[in-house]
Amino acid sequence: MRKFLLGRLASAIPTLIIVTIAVFVMVRLIPGDPAKLMLGDLARPDQVEALRHRMGLDQPIVTQYFLWLGNIFRGDFGSSITSAQQVLPLMLERFSVSATIVVVAVGIAAMIAVPAGMFAAWRQNSLTDLSVVALSTLLLSIPSFWLGLMILLFLGLKLNWFPIVGFVSFDDDFLKALSFIAMPVLTLVLVEIGSIVRMARASTIEVARLEYITHARAKGLSESAVMWRHAFKNAFAPTWTLIGLILGSLLGGIAVIETVFTIPGLGRLLVDAIYARDYPVVQGCILFVAVIYVLVNLVVDLLYPLFDPRITQ
Repeated sequence: MRKFLLGRLASAIPTLIIVTIAVFVMVRLIPGDPAKLMLGDLARPDQVEALRHRMGLDQPIVTQYFLWLGNIFRGDFGSSITSAQQVLPLMLERFSVSATIVVVAVGIAAMIAVPAGMFAAWRQNSLTDLSVVALSTLLLSIPSFWLGLMILLFLGLKLNWFPIVGFVSFDDDFLKALSFIAMPVLTLVLVEIGSIVRMARASTIEVARLEYITHARAKGLSESAVMWRHAFKNAFAPTWTLIGLILGSLLGGIAVIETVFTIPGLGRLLVDAIYARDYPVVQGCILFVAVIYVLVNLVVDLLYPLFDPRITQ
């Protein structure tokens, strides 16, 4: 067990180093001069050059990378060009909004999809199984932005159940905040249920064919006992990996949903920064999203032995 944990922790370090290099190079490939953007079109050449020197942009590319990496380790992601705010507090504020929506949505989707997928597998080739598979396939086929717009149209505009514009923090008004995130959460739940159902179903079908399941049935255990006491743990392990991947990707990739529902999350911050060519925010957001994705999947790997005892060997 200790060897497995140390191996996963060690493998995350070079991954994070590669992530920082990739983010730095990609941002440097974007056309334009950050110093000119910060000073505006009316800035004199000597002012631009002085700012470039102060920001280290006149240094060799390798030196720039290590200067930037050193600042990152000190928690200094720079300042936004458009708002002059510190990038790190700005990202953390927006990330708390995105994380709330994503964690709630993935949790609800998992609680619905895992039992549904396992039940469909236990009734393989029945009408129930075909119905669950058909519904999950339909949900997988619907684009998230279209589904979000339809939910906004019917639940927000037609039925007037939820507010369609704006956002309220949970610190200000808990119940009102719930009403503002209800439609984004519902959209993500419907979007992600399909893939989790199919994974849970496939894993359960594979586990149901193993000898220890046959042995459990031969001992006279009920089908519910066989499913939840013997099949669930091994069947859930691959599904847990998928849930981790979904969680990691959504934490930095729900810009479309946040744009549709005007939610001030991290994804929308990144999109706005790209349009404004706000390089410090773009660079900080991309790095932050990549690190979160790596860390979430690291946590998933570290928890995997809880579901698959063979990992500890």
